[in-house]
Amino acid sequence: MVVSERSGRGLKAWRTGHRNEWLAALYLMFKGYQILGFRLKTPMAEIDILARKGRYLVVAEVKSRAHPDHARLSLLPDQQDRLLRAATRLSRSRPALRHLTPRLDLIALSPGRFPRHVRNLMSSGRTRFDP
Repeated sequence: MVVSERSGRGLKAWRTGHRNEWLAALYLMFKGYQILGFRLKTPMAEIDILARKGRYLVVAEVKSRAHPDHARLSLLPDQQDRLLRAATRLSRSRPALRHLTPRLDLIALSPGRFPRHVRNLMSSGRTRFDP
């Protein structure tokens, strides 16, 4: 049946996405980030991972692609803007987060490769890949 195949593929994609978000969270924790939440729904966007490090409130978008560069290209500017606005709104609505500066990061996952962490996507159009 087409319906069962489609729902089976959807379930597989959901499981893969969920697993990738957990892998990305573990990677961030290894790097010293405090994980504050997963899959947070806001009026502007769904935040894959909300984390904190130092003075930053980090929205980490998790993308899995065949090559890490493809993951970076799949995060379009309007989505970047929505995610950063969602982080700003969260930081303003929660007293414990008000003093933190919102930042948008990308965790790019590719089969057989170490995760790539792109910090501060919105800063002057430049990105910095960290191994």
